[in-house]
Amino acid sequence: MLVRSDDITVESRPNKSRFKRVFRIEWLGQTVASLFWISSVFAYGISSTGDGLQLLAATAWLVANVAALASNDKDED
Repeated sequence: MLVRSDDITVESRPNKSRFKRVFRIEWLGQTVASLFWISSVFAYGISSTGDGLQLLAATAWLVANVAALASNDKDED
């Protein structure tokens, strides 16, 4: 299939709505909380299975926040 060159759009700058989402208190608060949670696991040490699960939970929370930021949902505006 041939594609006309005017049908192709390339975005050279990051989406401004992503920057808006980064500075929303909900996203920023959850991301900072997950980073503190990860840091606390390393500060106290990983000495049991529960500590490892805590680290996995905090990491999953952080990954979910980053994935939410990367999504293309236009519900925000």
